[in-house]
Amino acid sequence: MWRTAAIRLALLLLALVALPAAAAPLAREALEAMIVPPYALGEPVNDKGVWSLLNSGGAEAGYVFETGPLAPLPGFSGAPIDMLVTIDRDGRFLDVRLVSHNEPIFVSGLGEAPLRAFLEQYRGHSIREPLVVGTPYGAAGGGSDLVYLDGVTKATASVRIAHESILAATLAVAREKMQGIASGPPVRPDPSMDTVLSFDDLVARGLARNLKVTNAELDTSFAGTRWADDDPDAAADPHGLYLDLWAIDIGSPSIARAVLTDDSLKDLARFLAVSPDDEPILVIDAGRHRLVSPDFVRNTAPDRLSAEQDGLPVALRDADLGFATRPGVPEGTAMILRIDRRLGFDPTRDWVLSAQAVRAHGMLQPEMGSRHFSLTLAADPAFYIRAGETKQRPAWQEAILARKGDLIVLAIGLSGLLLALGPGMHRLSAPRVATPARLAILGVVVVFVGWWGQGQLSIVTALAAMRAATGGGSLAVLLYDPFSLLVWAAAILGFVLWGRGLFCGWLCPFGAMQEFAHHLGQWLRLKEWNPSPLWDRRLKRIKYLALAGLVAVAFLLPEATETAAEVEPFKTAVTTLFRREWYYVAYAAFWLVLAMVTFKGFCRYLCPLGALMAIGGLVRGRDWIPRRTECGTPCQLCRVRCRYGAIKASGRIDYSECFQCLDCVTIHDDRRQCVPLVLAARGKAMPGPRMAKKGVAA
Repeated sequence: MWRTAAIRLALLLLALVALPAAAAPLAREALEAMIVPPYALGEPVNDKGVWSLLNSGGAEAGYVFETGPLAPLPGFSGAPIDMLVTIDRDGRFLDVRLVSHNEPIFVSGLGEAPLRAFLEQYRGHSIREPLVVGTPYGAAGGGSDLVYLDGVTKATASVRIAHESILAATLAVAREKMQGIASGPPVRPDPSMDTVLSFDDLVARGLARNLKVTNAELDTSFAGTRWADDDPDAAADPHGLYLDLWAIDIGSPSIARAVLTDDSLKDLARFLAVSPDDEPILVIDAGRHRLVSPDFVRNTAPDRLSAEQDGLPVALRDADLGFATRPGVPEGTAMILRIDRRLGFDPTRDWVLSAQAVRAHGMLQPEMGSRHFSLTLAADPAFYIRAGETKQRPAWQEAILARKGDLIVLAIGLSGLLLALGPGMHRLSAPRVATPARLAILGVVVVFVGWWGQGQLSIVTALAAMRAATGGGSLAVLLYDPFSLLVWAAAILGFVLWGRGLFCGWLCPFGAMQEFAHHLGQWLRLKEWNPSPLWDRRLKRIKYLALAGLVAVAFLLPEATETAAEVEPFKTAVTTLFRREWYYVAYAAFWLVLAMVTFKGFCRYLCPLGALMAIGGLVRGRDWIPRRTECGTPCQLCRVRCRYGAIKASGRIDYSECFQCLDCVTIHDDRRQCVPLVLAARGKAMPGPRMAKKGVAA
């Protein structure tokens, strides 16, 4: 019965279900409560959640809209971040407010305050400004047109997605209401278009365009200003080229093949497979301009280039791709930029790429002056297709692709661990190997699985799965975090092979922290404190009571589940790295300090997830720990040394309490420790049961 229930639970945890549809726009009553006086909510202007904004006199002053319905870009959690944006008729942000989200770092880590503070930065800025998230590095950005918004540490991905959602929704409204250009379905490169082209063909057909600016023309642009004489190189070579800019849209495979080498084409294809909504633009500058400032950081917005379409900025970003061009392509400083088509960019319509020339006047606090030189571009519509309907990649695929590298490393690590604990178990438990190998693996678990990968499993996930199975929620939450889902899959596989021990003994970051704390206590020569065998058995029941209590809360008071789950110190020690309120930190620290003298006390006595793992371990198909007939009768060495109390006096292993530390396997295989092997080597027989009762047993 227990095994059947555990198997069903395991299948539920691995089930993949369709993601819920995007949330409907807010009702009028909810919107009115979020409008800041003296403004008031007007009437809806379309069916996508866009409303007019009225001033105190009742005249139209701007627009109010949600980002969720207009730009449902999947967040780090897999679900869109919904925000309410208020702009005036000129496209200036009046307010940006958080409506709803499911970003893990803001739900259970940093809290919503940093995200709300980030959104406050938009007030006063215009959609016509090139807004980017981040900070300029060194001299990069000096005099640049870019407007930097401070991000949130440890939440870069979530904040960037929120920013792109705001831009996409606001640009859509601005194009329709301010320019009168309705946003149609985005275009995409036509993969079936296969045309053999050379670079000369691209130039002849206007697919590769060039802008030349001489030093004399640059000086002319600054003539009559305080910066007129601040470029001696230009004055020394008036006929030399300051700017020799080439721009080529290489979104179409046919065009990319004309300018990139075969290896570079493969790299570009891999990049576009991960980022299918990005339009790649190859830019080359053979002049002095050099595209970006010397301190530019890769994979950020270029600080000396900008773009616009329909009078509104187009967000440029370095694709961070290394590449080589074919013979005949102009040489110079080259980079591939990317433009997100989801933000409304249409490469087949005219858009403008501008190169910024910057001069500094003065020494200590120089005044910056700039001029712009522009190049109009447009891709050939014949190389593109316009879908009748936008079809976005499922959020679970987005989540997997976003963490592809981490998932590959984790999969390799888990495979190696399964082999080490399976066929290689006896090698891993060798006396000289066991402790250093175990500590090394646990160190990786703490740093990579825990702090880096945020793969600390929690009872909250299991409770959500239980509620979903009874119609009280959705299993889609499991798909938002593929890293943790892979750890869950390994833990469930471990149920069948070993019981609870794979996760509790090898994959739990907080359990690993406690083990390190115990080793520290031994190094400090602290005296161990352990309850008596009777109290040890009694205390181990508490974790099952904790599990039962949390299940009751999840079904009876679901809104209190997150609070009740704080019985786990995982969020404090792993998710936020102890950056929380002092009482949470004190609680987590208590268990780590206790672990210095009582081996993994939280895991053994209170952990509700451990209780669930013990129940799941009932599907174990075999008794995998080797035993001898003398184990327990009369030899008690393994039982005495088992720090988990998982070996009964009879010698039988209590697998529901076994953490798979392999200490008893080490003793069993070691001819210098295992009493039956030692006596056999000496030619002596083990004492019988009667002698064992007199205390002769080891």
